[in-house]
Amino acid sequence: MADKEQLASLWKRVQVWNQWRRDNPDEAIDLRSANLSGANLNYADLSSANLHCADLNRTDLSDANLNYADLSSANLHLAKFRDAKISGANLNRADLSGADLNDADLSGADLSNALLGGTDLRSADLSDADLSGTDLSGANLSGADLNNALLGDALLGETLFADVDLSRVQGLTKCHYLGPSTLDHRTLSRSGQLPESFLRGVGLPDTFIDYIPSLFNQPLQFYSCFISYSHMDEAFAKRLHADLQDKGVRCWYAPEDLPIGEKIRVGIDQAIRKHDKLLLILSEHSVNSQWVESEMEAALEKERESHKLVLFPVRIDDTVMQNRDGWPRVVRNTRNIGNFCNWKDYDAYQQVFERLVRDLKTSLAERGD
Repeated sequence: MADKEQLASLWKRVQVWNQWRRDNPDEAIDLRSANLSGANLNYADLSSANLHCADLNRTDLSDANLNYADLSSANLHLAKFRDAKISGANLNRADLSGADLNDADLSGADLSNALLGGTDLRSADLSDADLSGTDLSGANLSGADLNNALLGDALLGETLFADVDLSRVQGLTKCHYLGPSTLDHRTLSRSGQLPESFLRGVGLPDTFIDYIPSLFNQPLQFYSCFISYSHMDEAFAKRLHADLQDKGVRCWYAPEDLPIGEKIRVGIDQAIRKHDKLLLILSEHSVNSQWVESEMEAALEKERESHKLVLFPVRIDDTVMQNRDGWPRVVRNTRNIGNFCNWKDYDAYQQVFERLVRDLKTSLAERGD
């Protein structure tokens, strides 16, 4: 529980409190579960204070010093923190819904699993902050500094990312979405290539995602891919598709990308022509698939017409290496085949996957830069 004398002193007058802090720099501040609801604590020195589970509902903490304070599980609903210093503070599971954190310094703060719904975070410094699992629905992050912030498992919906650089935010591919959010043209321009799963999650349509690089003069970093596979290998194809998209590789994957009602053969032929590479998943199932064979032949025809490498084969078992007949033998004898046979082993998969991503990077010469 809170130290009663400290709590009484804080309620009296902030100037007196701050002088007492200066006179007693080594005194531990124990304000656990304190009721400071509605208090005027402008400019208060609460650095390193223990405010765990404190009630600071509607409290005015503008310009206050809360650096390294423990505010875990505190009620900070509608509190005012404008220009406050909250660097390195523990705000784990705190309720900051509707709070005013405009221009606040939250660098390195632990905001994991906190409630920030409807919070004003304009121009706040959130660099190196942990926002994992945080509810950011309806939050305004315009102009905020999110350099190296952690956003994994954060909840987004009607979240405003205006004039924000998201290029070094970690965990964008692991966010959860209640609905669309807003990214303005300045955010897209400053952030460079963002994970496609994030762009889709915040509600950007695929047609717009396709044009983002050209709109902002961003060089295309990767070739686009059509993934050819047997439906029996869908588990691997689905994983590869998701991982490539998270790396920024534009992929076509029939279960997600073929429009409802589209004639399957026509839609697939168009997709092969539209994408730079055909990523061929070779297995005991696909080498016996007429569909896969047809897609492979379309890729080879495109190679002959464009005089560019189109076919990117990878294998998930040894069938193609043992097959002595037909088109699998041609692929084996003419192409270096990526080996994903141990794809269920995380480390083995990542090693081959990183090489695949490297090889899918476009060269400057081919981009015409």
